[in-house]
Amino acid sequence: MGPPAGSGESLLPSFSIPSQYAGPHGPPMFNSPPRPPQPDYHVQQPRVPPNFAEIPLAPHSPAQLADHGLSGLSGVGIHGVTEEDFDAYCLSASAPFLLFSAQKVFNERKPMNTASLGFGALVCPGREIEPSLPVIVHEPYRCQNCGAYVNQHCTIAPRTGFWSCTFCNKSNESNGEYRAPRVEDLRNWPELATSVVNYVDSGTRRPGFVSVSDSSMTAPIMLLIDDSLDVEHLTQLQGSLHTFLDSLSPATRIGIVTYGRTVSVFDLSESTVAAADVLPGDSSLSHELKQMLIYGTGVYLAPIHVCLSEARSIVSALRPYRGCLPEAKRERCLGTAVEVVLALIQGPATELPVNTSKRSGGRSRVLVCVGGPTTLGPGSLPCSTTHMNYAYMEENAIKHMGYLGQEARRLDIALDILCAGTCPVRIPTLQPLASASGGLLVLHDDFGEVYCTNLQRAVRRSTGFGGLLEIRCSDDVVVTRVIGPGEEPRGDSGVGQFRNDTSTAVRLLSVEDCQAFAITMELEDDIEESHVYFQIVARYTSVHQAEVTRVVTVRLPTTDSISDYLHSVDDEVAAVLIAKRTVLEAKTTRDVADMRASVDERVKDIAAKFGSYIAKSKLRAFPSSLSRLPELLFHLKRGPLLGSIIGHEDERAVYRNLYLQAGFDLSLRMMAPRLLMHREAGTFEELPAHDVAMQSDAVIVLDHGIDVFIWTGLRVVADEARNAEAQAACHILAQELTEQRFPAPRMLSFKEASSQARYLQSRLIPAHKDPPYEQEARFPQLRVLTVEQRARLKSSFVPTDDLSFCEWMRSLKLNV
Repeated sequence: MGPPAGSGESLLPSFSIPSQYAGPHGPPMFNSPPRPPQPDYHVQQPRVPPNFAEIPLAPHSPAQLADHGLSGLSGVGIHGVTEEDFDAYCLSASAPFLLFSAQKVFNERKPMNTASLGFGALVCPGREIEPSLPVIVHEPYRCQNCGAYVNQHCTIAPRTGFWSCTFCNKSNESNGEYRAPRVEDLRNWPELATSVVNYVDSGTRRPGFVSVSDSSMTAPIMLLIDDSLDVEHLTQLQGSLHTFLDSLSPATRIGIVTYGRTVSVFDLSESTVAAADVLPGDSSLSHELKQMLIYGTGVYLAPIHVCLSEARSIVSALRPYRGCLPEAKRERCLGTAVEVVLALIQGPATELPVNTSKRSGGRSRVLVCVGGPTTLGPGSLPCSTTHMNYAYMEENAIKHMGYLGQEARRLDIALDILCAGTCPVRIPTLQPLASASGGLLVLHDDFGEVYCTNLQRAVRRSTGFGGLLEIRCSDDVVVTRVIGPGEEPRGDSGVGQFRNDTSTAVRLLSVEDCQAFAITMELEDDIEESHVYFQIVARYTSVHQAEVTRVVTVRLPTTDSISDYLHSVDDEVAAVLIAKRTVLEAKTTRDVADMRASVDERVKDIAAKFGSYIAKSKLRAFPSSLSRLPELLFHLKRGPLLGSIIGHEDERAVYRNLYLQAGFDLSLRMMAPRLLMHREAGTFEELPAHDVAMQSDAVIVLDHGIDVFIWTGLRVVADEARNAEAQAACHILAQELTEQRFPAPRMLSFKEASSQARYLQSRLIPAHKDPPYEQEARFPQLRVLTVEQRARLKSSFVPTDDLSFCEWMRSLKLNV
């Protein structure tokens, strides 16, 4: 959380970079033609804009109109559109990309900057939606003073085309672009009629542009496979890799490399036998070996429609580990293997200077299949953590893996590390490799179905690469922190080219569909204006090599009423922002304990600042307009992010890093699970995530982000027909809930009283400890149970020291 306004500390935003990147969608249907379709960018004539007549016009009050004959796009009441209606439309249109913790801004600095509640937004710059956004192919018009983009809230002079900036009020030319006979005609320009637009430059107007085949422009996918696996794990992995290869688009270029004691680079031109060039793994790749590899006679990258049979033969030819060493002590030279893969993808461009790189047609991706720790060559660790120099060697390994990740990002290559099995893989050394490249690290129980699904979804989650995010706010609003997969921009990013540009810029490590940045903001001074403006701009190169500039512009009304402000707070968005700030600080076991305590203090402080005392009671009332917020934070405190549900610290670190970059939907589910109970005819009822839902005659589904559980009561198990119907409906529901999710969740199905039932019960609030009237108030479904049924339900739970939500609130001296 940034320093409070008015303190002596700097208000420049701090960039918090998680070491994990995820959040994409499930794979779409795979196309059968040998070439992926290119987007059709229709050239828009500047003077004959498309008709956006169905979009409401942006109203402006007369006080906003400037000189040069500027006029608002419509006055209040014209065409039946009020300011409130238009602002509501803009917020709705921008919701897939921008979510605020409150729909209004309190105009006094001190209450607005209350640290326990905070104000901010979740930004999803690479989100793709249907129907697609308006596409504009001319260069965007920007304010020559502050760099802001023209938008639907600007005032326009229809006779001259001049427009006034919403952020600095300076007048700008449009070279006659926005000249129109009537004010109403201005809505035919999409950038003046809606809150989100895409400016696209497909490159066809660039001097010297040369069209090339889709196959040559397709970014390659490299499979980097651990060849020190046991028979069981290798068999599972082979099945997953066969399914993965069959699912790829025919034009996709692939390469296959294995690593163990040596690095084997397979030749995809050999159809009769699996042939590979073998390189030593105990040291970095020498210049001579690089040249031999790059300029050799082997074909190491080829389109899948040309080499599918060869690739399948190579996967089938993989053999299990034949030595006698345990998994943790087997030789694995991952560092050297990554160097080899980077050299293969870069190709002859390795001869170019360090500050240049060859574009391979987009963002390449390396899928690293890991079954154990790196124990040989650069970036390796001793087999035992008790080694006398382990700490020193681990520090060097982390630095080296981070360097390899940075090199990969420089070449527009993302490394996704997908681990599986029970052998420790030394997460602290692998995390920098994935995070620095813009990839992610995911843990799996085995190399089976979920692993295969994540292989498929990993190659499809990218929206683009080479991204830059800009955040602009009105003068009295300042960005204090940015949490997400980004870093401060480099000097050549084009930031700061405008004299009075006060925007906050973030260099995107990756551009993905379900990725989000948490932005926290504060007021520098009290606000006198009636509205506050926000503009989010994402500039990146799409997967089709088009330069995209996505502009999202919204405004929020200000208010001088605390009640109005609290009623405008979105409990779920506010909770996710709080959770991301809290999880960011939970780096060690001790930090986690401190953050759990901070959740208590945060809830008490919100009640102290915005709640009220209850007459004749020692309890304080929590604000009724924020009634859902405490329960969401209670889930945060006791769930996998801060609680003790996940056993090993490495697993918790991976889970938290996934959370820090996840989009809103996945972030919410990872923090607070969603519980659905099966009803008749395949329907489901959503209920609070309380353990009193575990009734013997019920079947429930619990969605907890990257885990989905299906629990079946014993009475349902006894009825075979009912059980089969319920199980089929629950599995279909689970697939529908998670088909767009990355990483794909682990799904477990079990029955009442089984050992695995603890996975579900530990994630539910122990409401069985509450008195009946409190149970019914928060879980009304219990009212249909008889006294005997409720007594039997309560007796089915094992006594624990865990507090229920009501008990927790009372321990904080707060009323539920």
